[in-house]
Amino acid sequence: MSLPHAHDAAAVAEPEHVFDGRMPAASGDLRMEARGITPVPEDARYGSPGRLFTVWFAPNLTMTGVFTGTVGAALGLDFATALLAVVLGTVLGAIPTAYLGTWGSQTGAGQLPLAQLAFGRGVTLPGTLQWLSSIAWDALIGLFGGDALAQLCGLPFWVGVLLMMAAQGVLGVLGYEAIHRLQTVMTFALAASFAALAVKLLKGAQPATAATVHGADRAGAFVLTCTVALSLALSWAPYASDFSRYLPRSASRPRMFWYTLLGVAVSFVAVQALGLWGAARFTDQTARGVDDLLGGGALGAFGLLAVALAALCSNAMNDYSGSLALQTMGVRLPRPVAAALAAVLGFPLVLWMHAADTTARFQNVLLFVGYWIPAFVAIVIVDWVVRARARGGRPVDLTAETSRPQPWWPALTAFVVAFAVAVPFMSTSLYVGPVAKALHGADLAYPVAFAAALAVYAPLRARRRP
Repeated sequence: MSLPHAHDAAAVAEPEHVFDGRMPAASGDLRMEARGITPVPEDARYGSPGRLFTVWFAPNLTMTGVFTGTVGAALGLDFATALLAVVLGTVLGAIPTAYLGTWGSQTGAGQLPLAQLAFGRGVTLPGTLQWLSSIAWDALIGLFGGDALAQLCGLPFWVGVLLMMAAQGVLGVLGYEAIHRLQTVMTFALAASFAALAVKLLKGAQPATAATVHGADRAGAFVLTCTVALSLALSWAPYASDFSRYLPRSASRPRMFWYTLLGVAVSFVAVQALGLWGAARFTDQTARGVDDLLGGGALGAFGLLAVALAALCSNAMNDYSGSLALQTMGVRLPRPVAAALAAVLGFPLVLWMHAADTTARFQNVLLFVGYWIPAFVAIVIVDWVVRARARGGRPVDLTAETSRPQPWWPALTAFVVAFAVAVPFMSTSLYVGPVAKALHGADLAYPVAFAAALAVYAPLRARRRP
């Protein structure tokens, strides 16, 4: 019994094993992982919680995070106030990711496949959104990685992006262990490169020490900056257990939680603080700003290479989780093929973002790809807690859990209602809801969506058998 078959009984009789396949046998096994959303059996698990720090640290050291850090300054906040908003938003967004990540070792399953427990057949909707989000993130991050690679090698922008997408596609195809191993190495390399950038920045740039907005406008800018930072960290939540599903059941869950939390929070705060400090130097042409800041030459080339490699690290994870999301939707593509498809589809989106106002399109895509996540997190956590109480402390048995499928309508009802309730609270350059306007641009859509999903789903779930 395995999760992909829980909502499709006919699939059990099919001779092909699209969702199954070869698994990495141990740390360092870099052969292609063919396994899809079928849970990893306990006798095939390996690794320790410590590797969760590097897998969640390295992919966030991207210019996407740096560019996001400039938002607070662009909204008129002084450095200290904007940094406080960044720290608050990042930590709040990282907590759900760290908690959901602990489910991987208990179940051997990825995050979207596990969502079938709560959503039943309705998992197709969040699965589709996650798949589309992974492609959008390919564009958000590949925009800067491709630009850096193009500048480094003297190539046209589109060629740099094409090479970036091809490289990340290969890594996503190789799968879980290849991604973990690369992130371990890149944690040290990227930390060194961003430290060099920070040293140069401290000498060559001065942050805004006085706000240009005041009163209610300042409060609105603070909340929006906090929300943007929160959206960045929370965006990893639907990926969380994808990168812990090979850990043994005996792995310490508190250690898993803290390694993930620290990996996400420390890296995101660091790069956003860097962007905030050098907001005047980092414009739409962020990669060129890095080269100029480092003085060109060998050091500038090293900085551009680091930007490109950071994008590679992050987007490989997008393609990997995108492949699991596509299978969760019921698409019977082998996982490596699905990972390659995500990279291919990300290419035209990068070109679209680069073709006009990068700042506006970047912020809009960043917010829109995440508005669905708070409701998703609330629903799967409520379902998980109800099931945990019913187990009474016994280990998770997915065979038993999937034998008690939930109807699709309570979760989907809460999911849709939460999004609808959040719409008036959204604040983007494309749309500002009436409540957000009244709050001087403050975007409260994320906490509102989370609270609405809890309010709708918890009573409905409590009435069903565990």
